[in-house]
Amino acid sequence: MAAISIRKLCKSYGALVAVDNLDLDIADGEFVSLLGPSGCGKTTTLRMLAGLDFPTSGTIAIGERIVNDLAPAKRDIAMVFQSYALYPHMTVGGNIAYPLRKRGVPSAERRTKVMAVARQLQLEAFIDRKPRQLSGGQQQRVALGRALVRDPQVFLLDEPLSNLDAKLRAHMRAELIELHRGIGKTMVYVTHDQLEAMTMSDRIAVMAGGRLQQFGTPAEVYNWPANSFVADFIGTPSMTLIEAALHRAGGRLEARAGSMVIPIDERDVRW
Repeated sequence: MAAISIRKLCKSYGALVAVDNLDLDIADGEFVSLLGPSGCGKTTTLRMLAGLDFPTSGTIAIGERIVNDLAPAKRDIAMVFQSYALYPHMTVGGNIAYPLRKRGVPSAERRTKVMAVARQLQLEAFIDRKPRQLSGGQQQRVALGRALVRDPQVFLLDEPLSNLDAKLRAHMRAELIELHRGIGKTMVYVTHDQLEAMTMSDRIAVMAGGRLQQFGTPAEVYNWPANSFVADFIGTPSMTLIEAALHRAGGRLEARAGSMVIPIDERDVRW
């Protein structure tokens, strides 16, 4: 089981509160995006999940274990960075194999696992090339391969497509969706791109100012935004917001904004 449970999670840097009282439950095998503008706390949250930053307070559980005090290597997670973080002196095969070498996996077993992952990600033809000889999309696949070969419980992805051009980003989105369907592992994906979150996620956690604004399916956050921030942030163009007052008139509900009167079906109102 690789469900993730986050309770009352806070992270402060002096007077700056980066993550404020975050509660989040991610189901085993779910693809969840942390979505929000720069500085909203999404990458800080991911780094705390990875063990690269430690919470000021609150708890993080992966499966049945509270992992707050565990080193990254003991959390059974793999992280894919925005910068790919490939070793320039190593080949594609060497980069993918690196975590297995660190674990002391025998050479023959390493080779088998690396080739299986390279086949899965269509990297077999590039196995002996260095990162500088690859396109951005191919480098991103190598970074994914290095994570995949470990067979972790949880994948953490920090804006992995942001350095790619629009066409390649669309292609890699489709590949990531297919990859998730194939392996069925829990994935937590950080992005500021609404389209990425809406098209890839089972659920989206919308964040702003270090706080969770809404957590729901793409349809829920799009059709039923929890507040004005979510309504404005989700969708292109942004939702038009009109401040109005609700009144009952002749047994029906209506919204009044200046001289404008709009009949309202009470079933569409969230009280």
